[in-house]
Amino acid sequence: MPALVLVRHGESQWNLENRFTGWVDVPLSEKGIQEARDAGEKIKNEKIHFDKAYTSVLQRAQKTLELILKVLGQKNIPIEEDQALNERHYGDLQGLNKAETAKKFGEEQVKIWRRSYDIAPPNGESLKDTAARTLPYFKSKIMAELKKGTNLLVVAHGNSLRSIVMHLDKLTKAQVLELNLGTGVPLLYQFDLGLKILSKKELT
Repeated sequence: MPALVLVRHGESQWNLENRFTGWVDVPLSEKGIQEARDAGEKIKNEKIHFDKAYTSVLQRAQKTLELILKVLGQKNIPIEEDQALNERHYGDLQGLNKAETAKKFGEEQVKIWRRSYDIAPPNGESLKDTAARTLPYFKSKIMAELKKGTNLLVVAHGNSLRSIVMHLDKLTKAQVLELNLGTGVPLLYQFDLGLKILSKKELT
């Protein structure tokens, strides 16, 4: 029964500062480092041995993965890094404070940019755009591995993972608007070999 664990990276320095991060390669905050270790402990309770791990090319996800694998005692498994799993590109909003941006453009507009499926911030990516690069990779690489009965760990970002969860859970555009994945909170999916989801749970 193959298992897939999805984890959004721990809090980054710009999460802490309430800034739009996107593809800017910022490190984890001290809280984020602890969240990554805590995620490792939560996964450890499930007694899963992973065959492979996947992450983005951004250090906040890579460091989270490194800390999780250290807690699990599974540091030597193969790791694949790919830009397809990067956070969505926030375009002109990258680096801006979210509260100040909401004052400038209005809270409703900022919520639409952040949570809607197909409306992109200026010069950035919508969730639809992010899904267009994340999902082909997810299906061809990660789902193909799951079909072999392997256990996989994916540590990525809020929006690349939202596109994956939207696909797995068959969420509508309206439902995904309200989907928010917490930093360092593992999601465990278990499948049969036909890739039908048998169970899903948040590890707490």
